[in-house]
Amino acid sequence: MGLDEVLAISGKPGLFKIVTRTRTGAVVESLIDKKRITVGAHSNISVLSEIAIYTLQEEVPLPKVLKKIKDKENGNPTSISHKDSKDVLEEFFFEVLPDYDEDRVYPSDIKKVVQWYNLLQRHDLLTGLEEVESESDASEEE
Repeated sequence: MGLDEVLAISGKPGLFKIVTRTRTGAVVESLIDKKRITVGAHSNISVLSEIAIYTLQEEVPLPKVLKKIKDKENGNPTSISHKDSKDVLEEFFFEVLPDYDEDRVYPSDIKKVVQWYNLLQRHDLLTGLEEVESESDASEEE
């Protein structure tokens, strides 16, 4: 399962994977507690593969950012917690993405990325990031 099947739902903590699609939405399962819920099309749902982080030059897709965190941490959980102070989170994110736009990427966004990375890492859902990196490199060469 790739990041195309992992969702963030506004107002709900953590991440969710799609179990099945319905006519009016989808049945999803929490990666935190494995509880299943039904979400309708009216819910504010974001697919992780479609999220991007602002930098000073461009928007970097979240899968690329997660890959950079994975490389920095050697595939292990992050050395910091999403509950750490604003300064610790920003320092960590500067190491991962040195040119991120501080005016448009808030500490709460960094907290989410760190928390999401650790959730995905714990559930072994970061394995597809190598293909994301090679696909984007191939499309840039064309």
